[in-house]
Amino acid sequence: MRVLIACEYSGRVRDAFLALGHDAMSCDLLPTDVEGPHYMGDVTELLHMGWDLMIAHPPCTHLAVSGSRWFKDKVAEQAEALEFVRLLMDAPIPKIAIENPISVISSHIRKPDQIIQPWQFGHGETKATCLWLKGMPKLTPTNVVEGREARVHRMPPGPDRWKERSRTYLGVAEAMAAQWGGEIP
Repeated sequence: MRVLIACEYSGRVRDAFLALGHDAMSCDLLPTDVEGPHYMGDVTELLHMGWDLMIAHPPCTHLAVSGSRWFKDKVAEQAEALEFVRLLMDAPIPKIAIENPISVISSHIRKPDQIIQPWQFGHGETKATCLWLKGMPKLTPTNVVEGREARVHRMPPGPDRWKERSRTYLGVAEAMAAQWGGEIP
């Protein structure tokens, strides 16, 4: 299966698909954190390249409701971010998952198909993550664990805080690859 992981610099979801034998590539404006197939540039340049599946993590800076107190000051930026999400949702790819925290996508485009938590996939933390799905089943929890800490939300300020908060949990990445891609014989 040819898999595009859009807006991912960490390589976590890409590498989970590669580990199962898929032809997977990440794409982001940033360089990848981990060596592997990665296109550094605009994902819109890749959307028409015959992918079977795309998992997209559009930037949540202007979308997440956690930043709603600033919405009045960034109307244009939010409109642009929503248009980018629509573009990803409408990409000519048969299977699509859009991943984002609780955000205005729900009120401006449509409600998510599923909301998952890291503690459902082996990480004792809370971080509600919405999934908008096209041609794909909902994720089934793989390792429900105790612990409901909100460590991600309590990270101290710093230049890389946004980057650390945006990383996909490994258990979630592995569930995506196993359930949406499966192992290639």
